[in-house]
Amino acid sequence: MKPLITIEAAPHAGQSQVHRSPARFKVLRAGRRWGKTRLGVMECLDTAAKGGRAWWVSPTYKTGEVGWRPLRMLASKVPGAEIRRADRMIVLPRGGSVTVRSADNPDSLRGESLDFVVMDECAFMHSDTWTEALRPALADRKGRALFISTPKGRNWFFNLWNGAADSEQWAAFHFTSYDNPFIANSEIDAARAILPEATFLQEFLAEFVDDASLIFRNVQQLATAQPDVSRRPDRTYVGGLDWALSYDFTALVILDAETRAVVHVDRFNGVDYSMQRQRIKATCDRFGVQTLVAEANAMGKPNNDELRKMGLPVRDFVTTNATKADIIESLAAAFEQANIRILDNATMIAELQAYEVERLPSGMVRYSAPDGMHDDTVMALALAWQGMASNTPLLLWS
Repeated sequence: MKPLITIEAAPHAGQSQVHRSPARFKVLRAGRRWGKTRLGVMECLDTAAKGGRAWWVSPTYKTGEVGWRPLRMLASKVPGAEIRRADRMIVLPRGGSVTVRSADNPDSLRGESLDFVVMDECAFMHSDTWTEALRPALADRKGRALFISTPKGRNWFFNLWNGAADSEQWAAFHFTSYDNPFIANSEIDAARAILPEATFLQEFLAEFVDDASLIFRNVQQLATAQPDVSRRPDRTYVGGLDWALSYDFTALVILDAETRAVVHVDRFNGVDYSMQRQRIKATCDRFGVQTLVAEANAMGKPNNDELRKMGLPVRDFVTTNATKADIIESLAAAFEQANIRILDNATMIAELQAYEVERLPSGMVRYSAPDGMHDDTVMALALAWQGMASNTPLLLWS
């Protein structure tokens, strides 16, 4: 048998407390720079060192780099460790492994048998990632899970943390950024001096702040719309289209103008533009879309021109910081006043709940997804809402 692998972890007191807990499922909410990532990485490597199979699951492929980087660095110090960069997988000499995966598509996480999983920043994932994909993967090996995140409103992570007290298999932990002994309190105080109070409470004190501080409120409560597969004769439909090719996603949202409800969401990437246009036309024809508001920046304008040649009623929208602020704030007002309903679509809900605003030195604001995340369905929805709320339809379909 190959000798045991030893990796010097040097955890601080809070990390040791979580590690020593006998609970099978551990829910950790902690402030920025507390050491969530290091703890999760060491727990994954500990599992792999004993011959087990561990996964590090992040909200998106890009944010997975947060875990992959330290995993790669620590594994390079283990004699005989194999680092498979293309697969973002580490295989240790005793046969155990750690693989970095993303929750972009929860269905892609099905079918594996795991000994341990870390769900990193799981407040930014949909609950289905856990309940339908990862929890079953732990069943046959009686695997364990560590949920680590800063809060993001009061979503499923909030419910998970509160519910952890009701089972002997679960444990909940709460630490603030001040609880990391390797960061000076003065650095955290400096952040507090310049941040909105709600942001500091959530990001550094790891408090569950209700959605009064979020851009889009009532998102989950308004996710009651039902999908349609085609046009209803007594309905008028408008669409919003956000273009992309590779990393980001092209997103198409169809909205019923009478009921102000989303009836269809399509999202895809890695498809060439000619195929994208055919897919968009087929959907718009099926619903008899009367106005399609489409982003016209960069590759958007020539693609919009082609869609118009194909007979679609496309209205160009040039995205600037100012015009984006206008449509996002209009959409936010619709959620605030409960004037819109959306589908129970995991991607759209996660993007809406994660959406951020930054105040620029000029005094203007900038809206965007958090670093490493997407806002494609948010933009498509905002464009569809703009098409319904602003102008009359460009074309009436027979």
